[in-house]
Amino acid sequence: MPRARKRQQQNRDRNLVRDLAVPDTKKVEAPSGKDAAYENFPVGSFLLPPAARPHVAVFYHYARAIDDIADSPDLASDEKIRRLDGCAAAIRGEEIDAAAYATAVRMRESLLVSGVPLQHCLDLIDAFKQDAVKNRYDDWDDLMHYCIRSAAPVGRYLIDLTGGADGGYGASDALCNALQVINHLQDCKDDFLTLDRVYLPMNWMQAEGATVDMLNADHASPALRRVLDRCLAETRTLMREARHLPGRVKSRRLAMESAAICNIADALVETSLRAVYCAWCGFRIFELKAENADGPGRAFSVDLAIFIPVSWLFLACGSAS
Repeated sequence: MPRARKRQQQNRDRNLVRDLAVPDTKKVEAPSGKDAAYENFPVGSFLLPPAARPHVAVFYHYARAIDDIADSPDLASDEKIRRLDGCAAAIRGEEIDAAAYATAVRMRESLLVSGVPLQHCLDLIDAFKQDAVKNRYDDWDDLMHYCIRSAAPVGRYLIDLTGGADGGYGASDALCNALQVINHLQDCKDDFLTLDRVYLPMNWMQAEGATVDMLNADHASPALRRVLDRCLAETRTLMREARHLPGRVKSRRLAMESAAICNIADALVETSLRAVYCAWCGFRIFELKAENADGPGRAFSVDLAIFIPVSWLFLACGSAS
């Protein structure tokens, strides 16, 4: 690329991430205080193509903003939906209060520059609107229908941003959905106590004799542990498809990142299936201890000094919880 053209591109990239925290957005956004330092992955990972990193930063900020709206304990459900509808309008380019919805407006600018479809960002909004009104999931398929909109769009966005993948989104969807479930299990007690949300299949809860009130206990009952183990077993199945992803993405850098993420996710799932008490780099997966254990609950930790992505970008989102 000629030097002058490269400089112009760098200037455009810098403009994409300018003034990400705009005072007027406080009319719409509900900041949780979470930022890139909170996440279980490095925003703008060095493994990502350099040209993609400014767009990823904008996408992260957008995803964090709409997730915070959905998770705000101070907003009523109808107000959450109103604000999220405004974000969707901004993504579509409709007339809105551009200052109040500056984060979504900037996301639209990034999408137009990068050529990534708008739909990924709209799917996230659809999932978070569901979070505003739905607190329980009937079965595994019901949960996966949520994940395909709350988690899968992250991987789809990265694939489209970096040149695509052979065979479509299937392996990416499997990885993102698996990571979303891991995130749900990590936060299951906190989600229940703070938001009255339970991302565990209710038919499995009933079959195993577990109740949501068990999430409020200091100890995990055998019934609840069986439900968690069923979720982990299904996540293992998702990971079998996800392992095809590194060989399918066209970006060599994204292939390296996705391979690392797959290895980490496999380690988390397999070790979780064997553990009674689980801790991931200081973050408890269940914040529950086993009943009737001989001595302290067995524990494990995975030394992931580089990163533990809970989704390709956050995950937050829902989700990202």
